[in-house]
Amino acid sequence: MAKQYFIPKQQAPYVQWHDTLKGGVSATTPGATAADATMLAADNATLHAKLTAATLADNASKAAHADLNNAIAASKTNARLLAQRIKKSTTYTDVIGKQLNIIDAEDTTDMTQAQPTLFANVKAGGVVEIDFNKMDAEGVHIYGMRDGETGFSYLASETHAAYVDNRPLLAAGKPETRQYKAVFFIGKSEIGLPSAVVIAIAAP
Repeated sequence: MAKQYFIPKQQAPYVQWHDTLKGGVSATTPGATAADATMLAADNATLHAKLTAATLADNASKAAHADLNNAIAASKTNARLLAQRIKKSTTYTDVIGKQLNIIDAEDTTDMTQAQPTLFANVKAGGVVEIDFNKMDAEGVHIYGMRDGETGFSYLASETHAAYVDNRPLLAAGKPETRQYKAVFFIGKSEIGLPSAVVIAIAAP
């Protein structure tokens, strides 16, 4: 089996990997020089500064989207009640309904109380496919936990099923337990309740 490329491709794992590299390289490391150690330290400082800025921006964006979703939910309730009063009026006509775009059936789904439903399909080579529903959300944030891990970590944002977990097995040739859960998102903000946890045994 081909070996994995040693440099992580995702942002946070890459910064962690670079921390290890910076901490281990010195002027006495074979093939390295004092200039290399200085270069690593400068690159590492830049990485952490940019990661902090990106994290702060992401958090601010998520908060803004959460506020927007809350405003949308409140305005939907007000608009729905108004539409009901208009439709019940003795002078209401379909022409008025079409002009106001309220003639179609109402959707009473409350996404603040909705939760995804997940289905795990185990494939060969340690691959697990996770099917999910979206309801009125844009997609789901998927979280996972494997053998030896003490908590769930973010895996992906998916707008279309299925999510494919093709991470290599922790121990080659040895089955491992993987747990998954998901939360709906609209914009950049999660909404609703977490799904029930589904368990899959990833097989070689």
